[in-house]
Amino acid sequence: MPRLFGTDGIRAVAGEYPLDKATIWRIGRALARSGRSHILIARDTRESGGWIEAWLGAGVQDGKGSCISAGVVPTPGLAFLTAQGPFDAGVMVSASHNPYQDNGIKIFSGAGLKLDDASELTLEGRILSETSALPEGLESQRLRTATELPSDYLAFLEQSVGDTRFEGLRIAIDAANGAAFELAPSVFRRLGATVLELATRPDGFNINQDCGALHPEGLAARVTETECTLGLALDGDADRAILVDAGGRVVDGDHLLLMLARELMENGQLKGRTVVGTVMANMGLEIALREEGVRLIRTRVGDRYVLEEMMRGDHDLGGEQSGHIILRRTSSTGDGILVGLQVAAMIAKTGRSLHELSRGLQKYPQELINVPVREKPDFREIPRIRIAIDEAEKELAGTGRILIRYSGTEPKARVMVEGADRDQIGRLGRKIADLFRAEIG
Repeated sequence: MPRLFGTDGIRAVAGEYPLDKATIWRIGRALARSGRSHILIARDTRESGGWIEAWLGAGVQDGKGSCISAGVVPTPGLAFLTAQGPFDAGVMVSASHNPYQDNGIKIFSGAGLKLDDASELTLEGRILSETSALPEGLESQRLRTATELPSDYLAFLEQSVGDTRFEGLRIAIDAANGAAFELAPSVFRRLGATVLELATRPDGFNINQDCGALHPEGLAARVTETECTLGLALDGDADRAILVDAGGRVVDGDHLLLMLARELMENGQLKGRTVVGTVMANMGLEIALREEGVRLIRTRVGDRYVLEEMMRGDHDLGGEQSGHIILRRTSSTGDGILVGLQVAAMIAKTGRSLHELSRGLQKYPQELINVPVREKPDFREIPRIRIAIDEAEKELAGTGRILIRYSGTEPKARVMVEGADRDQIGRLGRKIADLFRAEIG
């Protein structure tokens, strides 16, 4: 049987293995039986979130544990509340940026940290070794919702900018019809900003649909039309942020890392003059950071691997090009609202625009092609693919790089070619992607 856990928890089509009722029940029971007896659960706005939460609750109860719900709360909110409360674990029911048909289960320790690989493997062994069938007549458990918990997270966000106020700032927020549809506009308004809302009317089916961090074009148009100071786009569970400046230009995770590194450097808060990124970070970011006297450490793709490296080296800042940014002094995971607040605070304090603050990053062109695959073999063992990669690397000859990996959350191969010549990398990327389609597509 394949592994349950991918790059970011368990993810699948809701109702299908491993997100069928019986497996969800086993996951809850295995959690409780692993010593995590008091569990906090939260969810995003997908129509499947309620029944998945309820069957998790049934499993936890059957495993002699207890759990309560925080309701609809962003993933970073669930991590924060788990760490602050008397909980042994936190469980987020969300498939992040995926469409509504999918859902997922992300598990956090009592300290608000995503489980490491070893802990996931141990828990997975418990789940897969369970042979009991779903008891006949068993009903899902409607959980008690602790309605006061989201306000605790809201207070934390508001306090994160200290005494800074946002009067005079006009901010457009695209909440992706997801978990932050109420929280994100609320905290910015409480800090004095004028807020224009986009995608804040979830119906269970429209999460991430042509909106949010994966589709910032609508936000960009609204920002320029209404002369906003900036725009903030979140994804379905609000653990990533993509920004838009007043001219409609997209500011992604690479830009954010550079901006925040400069801010921390100025305040003497960037330990070791180091930023942690992933293998997907643009070569231009590495060069721009080097010019600031900052080194970039790369990890595997996944914000938990970024955090693990940050903790290992005691680093303050890390993140991904996709907008997962971790400010370790205040958060244990990527937090899109928190990052948006920090950027707004920089604008309010300096009087500089987002465009000015994000200058200095000359990005190398990247060709990223996602190829649906039926299986995930070692592609280096496929002769035609291996030869094409070797030939492409020889052609780039130190002027670019090739990164190919399988998605940890979807049946896809991700082919990325980066270099100075856009036409060259496009041609090389398409050639390799076509071979993936022919061999295992």
